[in-house]
Amino acid sequence: MIKAETLTDLIGQRASADPDTPYFHLFDEAITYGALWRESARHAAGLARFGVERGDKVCLIYPTCAEFFYTFFGALRLGAIPVPLYPTLGVEGTANIFRDSEAKVVVTIGWFRQGVEEAGGGAGNVRAILEPSDLETDAPLPGLPTAREEDIAFIQYTSGSTGNPKGTVLTHANLLANIRAMGQAVRADSTDVFVSWLPLYHDMGLIGAWLGSLYHAFPLVAMSPLTFLARPERWLWAIHKYRGTLSASPNFGYELCLRKIPDAALEGLDLSSWRMAFNGAEPVSPDTLANFAQRFGRYGLRLQAMSPVYGLAECSVGLAFPPPGRGPLIDRIKRDAFMRTGHAEPTGIEDAEVLRFPACGRPLAGHEIRIVDAAGRELGERMEGHLEFRGPSATAGYYRNPEQTRLLFHGDWLDSGDYAYLAEGELYLTGRSKDIIIRAGRNIYPYELEEAVGDIPGIRKGCVAVFGSPDPATGTERLVVMAETRETAPAQLDALRVRINALTLDVLGTPADNIVLAPIHSVLKTSSGKIRRAACREQFERGAQPARAVWWQVVRLAWSGMLPQLRRSVRVASDYGYAAWVWALFWLLAPLTWLAAALLPRPAWGWAASRFSARLYARLTGTPLLVRGLENLPQEPCVLVANHASYLDGIVLVAALPGRLAGAGHFSFVAKRELLDSFVSRIYLRRIGTDFVERYESQRSVEDVKQVARSLQSGRSPVFFPEGTFSRIPGLTPFRMGAFVVAAEAGATVVPVSLRGTRSILRDGSWFPHRGTITVTIGEPIAPEGKGWDAAIRLRNRARAEILRRCGEPDLALGTAEEQSEQSG
Repeated sequence: MIKAETLTDLIGQRASADPDTPYFHLFDEAITYGALWRESARHAAGLARFGVERGDKVCLIYPTCAEFFYTFFGALRLGAIPVPLYPTLGVEGTANIFRDSEAKVVVTIGWFRQGVEEAGGGAGNVRAILEPSDLETDAPLPGLPTAREEDIAFIQYTSGSTGNPKGTVLTHANLLANIRAMGQAVRADSTDVFVSWLPLYHDMGLIGAWLGSLYHAFPLVAMSPLTFLARPERWLWAIHKYRGTLSASPNFGYELCLRKIPDAALEGLDLSSWRMAFNGAEPVSPDTLANFAQRFGRYGLRLQAMSPVYGLAECSVGLAFPPPGRGPLIDRIKRDAFMRTGHAEPTGIEDAEVLRFPACGRPLAGHEIRIVDAAGRELGERMEGHLEFRGPSATAGYYRNPEQTRLLFHGDWLDSGDYAYLAEGELYLTGRSKDIIIRAGRNIYPYELEEAVGDIPGIRKGCVAVFGSPDPATGTERLVVMAETRETAPAQLDALRVRINALTLDVLGTPADNIVLAPIHSVLKTSSGKIRRAACREQFERGAQPARAVWWQVVRLAWSGMLPQLRRSVRVASDYGYAAWVWALFWLLAPLTWLAAALLPRPAWGWAASRFSARLYARLTGTPLLVRGLENLPQEPCVLVANHASYLDGIVLVAALPGRLAGAGHFSFVAKRELLDSFVSRIYLRRIGTDFVERYESQRSVEDVKQVARSLQSGRSPVFFPEGTFSRIPGLTPFRMGAFVVAAEAGATVVPVSLRGTRSILRDGSWFPHRGTITVTIGEPIAPEGKGWDAAIRLRNRARAEILRRCGEPDLALGTAEEQSEQSG
């Protein structure tokens, strides 16, 4: 097993252990780990010859070729910092990044040299523009520094088309954490084969495909993006030829295959080896997922392989992945309710009023996601808001850009810039909170193009809107330029379209899909004169180009904005009022309940009083409590086990389980011994018959388990939370063994209890309660099959499987059931 702390450690260990094993196949040539190690040493020596030292930035402007990796790893071995760039940023965009990154040298190839030299002329910090032949030297390597995991591995620029580019700083630790987590999510191993046409300057291609294959030691089959764009069937035939198991593309790539590949080019194609087809880097279309699976299902592709994913450069690349083999999960929600309130209310109806969003999976291991409102307050289940995240893959900020870094962070959470909601642990992306246009996996910012188009004679300056709009025919996002003009003659309008298209290609490196030349007062603005891009997009999609004066737009904007703002204000006030009411009730009922339990002579009576208070609390807070399966509770004493998701779980179980006033036969909690340290919790829990267990001291823990067994034999039914604790992350964690050992030794049945809804009402780390429904499902009793450890493991596995089936949250257990058996409670 390779245990590397840096990328340089990783390639060094691979080259040492398997020098003749192919790392990747490119243009029918296999490049081995040993060859990469040798050639990267030559490129490191070549860079050193041109004065590159530790900490220097080296910009790489390459097509897909082996030389990219020789230079990339050569720079890393020197302690320098590679900066991969798009070859099509344009002169000014490239110069912006040269200046911002403080690049010392730029390495490119002859195809791009002229444009690179022009850009370098605008960046005084660039000392040399080199080609691979300049670096291929047999000169001895200088003394190489030892890389550390906290060192910057490379800088990923998210934009070069504006005057203020943002370079995402990624350390070795960030990258390796992300690669490990993605590999764990997709269950990658050395038997996989990754086929990729994604460009090396794109994080999905560079980190997900190239560096991922290096870490997990599976072969990579690479091809040029130009090859794919010209003949997309070559991608599919590469999967066929090399028996590819993993491959990825933005949504437009799947659409390109649907539109451009004739059936005749697919004869004999076999895609049955393809187990995960990742779709990310731009909005994912449910129609594309279905259509691609349907068409290529005839060639062995399974629908279950289609895997929408979510990631961003600020989290290295990946943030949320679906479980392997599940297939697309499409959420159908009521359009009107969602647009008015942000509540994603499910519906089974299929009509024009239904919105569909594909699930992008669950957060990677060790990473967290939350949804917040504009004030930074965490929202509940199925409420749309700003998506924030944190985890070991998250960047520390943007290079030399403290202002944008400050805006990125909200405490220790990072703002993704996207809108989303969560449902049963799944992430659903709904839109972007910024005006970024994502096209062909690339972020396009409208501001610079709007200004440039406004400078064209015949176009009204300040009256240009650039936005993205989904193409209903293809499922991809169109780049639309809407500009006002006074011209009306067809010849003049055609000439303007040609000028705008040429300018768009020069500024963004891609042409516009639609150019709308509209009469004056068509480009909508706010009262302060800012372009209303979302409103212009809606207008474009309706096919309307109203010719209204600015004053009318201002009046209409003010009028249309009043009602939504009023609704938002009422909703926020209602949420705060509800939270205040919930806590007021708690502090009213809690002391009375504590006092009743402390004074009543029998634990069963204390439990009954607590049950009355808990049910009253649920009723007064307007929280529906649905209890199913009460008939499954046996008459004889049993062991109850429940999932643990919130501080509310204990209150919910007290409210849900029937009260028994007899001294024997009542329920009692099994709680951690630390709760004895508090006077309030000690008195209350002891008075309702709670048994306490030690979680960390093994000898004391054994004695505590024996005490619980004695309580069971005396007629009480102990209630365990076998996860031991809970967190804000949705999911069922591994179970400790204490409850199941007790049940197996006593010959008592185990009753699995599934709690659903408590986490979204009161999440760990937050004291702001949300409205919601709680469901308690009591499963059928599970009888032990014998005694001893093996019998306890079987009980644990069956009970956990039943709870997992009903709790509505993902499985967060890292290992198999056998591996979990090592954990004790």
